[in-house]
Amino acid sequence: MPMFGSVRRLSTIFRRVPTLLGSEITLFGDLLETTREAPFTFVQGSWARSFSSSPFGNNTKAALVMLASQQWRSSSMVIVHFSTQANEGNDASLETVEELYKKMLNSVEAKTMPPNAWLWSLIGKCTNEEDIMLLFKILKRLRVFRLSSLRIHANFNCHLCLKVTEACVRSDALHYGMKVLCKHNMYGLTPTIASAHCLLVHAKKNNDVKLVEKIMKLLRGNSLPLQPGTADIVFRVCFDTNNWRLLLKYAKLFLKAGVKLHRPAFDNLMEFAANMGDTESIWKTEQHRAKHLKNHTFATGFACAKAFIIEGKPESAAAIISRLYKELPDSKKPQIADELQKLVNQWPPELLKRKKKEEERKALGENLRSNIPAVAAALLSLGVNASINLEELKFSHC
Repeated sequence: MPMFGSVRRLSTIFRRVPTLLGSEITLFGDLLETTREAPFTFVQGSWARSFSSSPFGNNTKAALVMLASQQWRSSSMVIVHFSTQANEGNDASLETVEELYKKMLNSVEAKTMPPNAWLWSLIGKCTNEEDIMLLFKILKRLRVFRLSSLRIHANFNCHLCLKVTEACVRSDALHYGMKVLCKHNMYGLTPTIASAHCLLVHAKKNNDVKLVEKIMKLLRGNSLPLQPGTADIVFRVCFDTNNWRLLLKYAKLFLKAGVKLHRPAFDNLMEFAANMGDTESIWKTEQHRAKHLKNHTFATGFACAKAFIIEGKPESAAAIISRLYKELPDSKKPQIADELQKLVNQWPPELLKRKKKEEERKALGENLRSNIPAVAAALLSLGVNASINLEELKFSHC
């Protein structure tokens, strides 16, 4: 049919457009989370059909292709808009953050979407709070431009949001980084757990408990799902800062949410509980651990053994250490002696110093003094040959 013949000729010529116009033409759109391609309008006779309403402004070129149809006695015209700014973006590496900001602002004011390279370069160059302030200003303008001129309601993609968070951390502008975790922000940024982890890792490096609490509050307030990796970082910060109250609070939160914790999270939680002498928390955590993990680590196995010792059950403590010993590969079995020696000379002082009442410390000290040697004797009968120096079992707090 004539109509299909014209469409085929149109398709052939359209494929040749990049060759005709040269290497200058670069379609933009990688930055936009949208399914739209380069906009074009197909005009035939007295009717026209628009395939995109995205304006590109003065910084574009248009390829006009005329198709004559003798049978229709009319013209067919294809108007294709291309961005010619992307190649110029290669010079962005030589410009400062302020210069890039001004270029992007001028582009937006001219109703033209700036090239991707400018924004990525600006993000990568941020080193201080003033740079981050300019970054968030242009993000706000870009969001308005995308919404009003390009009719794009979607936020920027998650990868860009993560890079913005990394820039905030790098520039020590954490209050801006917190804005990325808010669902209803003015910058077109999508809160993700990856961005939260970026901030949490910074808190971990600095042992910043207050920052952890702020981030966790934002996670819950913006309905971001808790992940096992989140627990790994949060629990470690609490462990390293000796904050049992906070660790117990977040442990209950994660377990109630049904998060399947990783081994490091169980290690930190159960080891800390053993140092606190909190046998109830040890057994509750052990129930969750046993559902997801078959074998013990040194930390979880010895935490259970310590709970048995506190409860006055040295035979049960020896049994669980023996089971752990048998599960270990041959290359790691010698390490059991080191862990047993820590049980003798490191754990008792750590446990006793956390007891506030003198009577409680004395009673617990007597318990340890009798039960730890009993564990060592029971291990020998179970075939665990590990050299333990019981002379180091001395308590300065008794």
